[in-house]
Amino acid sequence: MNTSINYAGLLTAILPVVIVFTGASLSLLAEAVLPRRSRWGTQLGLSIVVLALAFASSVVMYAAPSSGMLAGDQTLMVMVDRPALGLWMLLALFGVLSVLLFAEREVYRGVSAFTPSGAAIPGSLDEKAAGEARHEHSEVFTLLLFSLTGMMLFLAADNLMMMFVALEIMSLPLYLLSGLARRRRLLSQEAAMKYFLLGALSSAFFLFGIALVFAYAGSFQLAVIDVMVGQSSLSEGVLIAGLLMMLVGLLFKVGIAPFQSWVPDVYTGAPTPVTAFMAVCTKIAAVGGLMRVLYVGLGAERWDWQPVLAVAAILTMLIGAVIGLAQTDIKRLLAYSSITHAGYLLVAVAGAAQAANGMSGLTSVSATSFYLLTYGVATIPAFAMVTMVRDNGAEVTQLSGWAGIGRKNPVFATVMAVFMLSFAGIPLTAGFMGKWAAFAAAFQGGWGWLALVGVLLSLVAAVYYLRVIAIMFFREPVEGPEVTDTSAATLVVVVLGLVATVVLGIIPGPRWASSTVPVSSCV
Repeated sequence: MNTSINYAGLLTAILPVVIVFTGASLSLLAEAVLPRRSRWGTQLGLSIVVLALAFASSVVMYAAPSSGMLAGDQTLMVMVDRPALGLWMLLALFGVLSVLLFAEREVYRGVSAFTPSGAAIPGSLDEKAAGEARHEHSEVFTLLLFSLTGMMLFLAADNLMMMFVALEIMSLPLYLLSGLARRRRLLSQEAAMKYFLLGALSSAFFLFGIALVFAYAGSFQLAVIDVMVGQSSLSEGVLIAGLLMMLVGLLFKVGIAPFQSWVPDVYTGAPTPVTAFMAVCTKIAAVGGLMRVLYVGLGAERWDWQPVLAVAAILTMLIGAVIGLAQTDIKRLLAYSSITHAGYLLVAVAGAAQAANGMSGLTSVSATSFYLLTYGVATIPAFAMVTMVRDNGAEVTQLSGWAGIGRKNPVFATVMAVFMLSFAGIPLTAGFMGKWAAFAAAFQGGWGWLALVGVLLSLVAAVYYLRVIAIMFFREPVEGPEVTDTSAATLVVVVLGLVATVVLGIIPGPRWASSTVPVSSCV
């Protein structure tokens, strides 16, 4: 039996992943050997270059894909197809935007480390000076790159064990990043601990589900599992039990109800740039992995998992829409917004509209990818704008502190309003086109009633987005909170997000050019 591995073909096939992993390794080396004064600039530049190269290589491979596989005894470990390449492009793009926000994560600006009375918050003068000199926490760039490596492998894995390994590579850096806030450290560390414990529990469910699926199919490879459905000597109940346990792990990462309880606490406690990164990139990876497992490995069982996803989607949209109405903290409100949008994504996934199923037109894969794009271009800039509203140097996240900002700074409030309108799905914004794509895919797959429920619940969720706009423009200004000057990096993120939100709301066509490409087409 030939068990040789074509290393050259492997590296070529997963070149974007290799680039990001190499960059992460170099970043780790730089953190170990460079003096503190040189780390911040080096890490920032290295991260941007690495992600730009990963994006460019993904674009080239998407335009002219080449075959490649990790072949050990004829077993595929990674499936590099057009959907995977498209999502890799999104991860690289939003990774760059997140890096720019990470560059601004140091919160010690001027007297920001002190109360009006001069008391240090929360650390010493030495810590304040280190923060202002950018000497600390440069390891966040290393953690981001390692997490992105896991995300890219996770959504492209064609083997369940590879998927589990990638899940851990993706998650462990996120646990650390969540606990690295300078201010409100106890809250940040508490959020990280909750995320770690619940994430470990969900990973255990995922691993146990893998074991059951392996017992049923005799293989970890998704293509083999698909062939073995209905042919195994074991009861199909073993497969269904394994599927349900795997869904626990996958839906947890997306933030789907009833596994969404970690989202508000972690989003609130984590540093705002980390929250922005998690809100977008984790969703891209988790949704990509979910579609890979369901469409490629368990497509023949879709009559069993589609109702489960439909119920989860309704519950998620309902919780996100209703509980979001009661939020008074902007980060917590955006957390419930993230939960709601996860429900909309699940509507498209549950529709399972695929060219491989004989359906023409918009597919669930292309609709979900486009939705992730429209969601990301508004979400990361929205969190970036949260970092700009400060009082005494600290972020103001209570909505009461945002009262009257539209009168103090009309430009800031107008831009934030555009992002809120996009989240609400108002026409001529990217969010509207994203929702239209998701619901159209559900209709295409024969789940029109689920899309209708999504439309109705999106009207409920629109209330709290409009409430933010009303607070900014129609409330009397309060003393203290102001829109502070920020760096060019943050402004670039906001401007790019604003332009993309408007353009994608008017001209969405180019991103849908490959809407009929099935997820199971391996290149």
